[in-house]
Amino acid sequence: MSSQFLLAFFLVLLVLGYEVQGAQGLQQDDPGSPALFGKVQESISSYWDTAKAAAQELYQKTYLTSVDEKLRDMYSKSSAAMSTYAGIFTDQLFTLLKGE
Repeated sequence: MSSQFLLAFFLVLLVLGYEVQGAQGLQQDDPGSPALFGKVQESISSYWDTAKAAAQELYQKTYLTSVDEKLRDMYSKSSAAMSTYAGIFTDQLFTLLKGE
């Protein structure tokens, strides 16, 4: 949970920092100019790319192979158990509906 909080905090700081820099540059332009729209679009695109790169970097730093293997094992065991219980439930339902 702390890594998620750290990532969210970092992204908020990143966006606020870019907003401050962007606000200074946008005040100089005419509000109706097409160049302003291009700058805003470029700015949003750069925010997205920066956030995506930061998230990818954070994921790669916290990636553990043993956890991945445990998750895959847990998924396969739980799906096998669920299919067994679903089969039992289906049989009971058919027996209840069909009668004896």
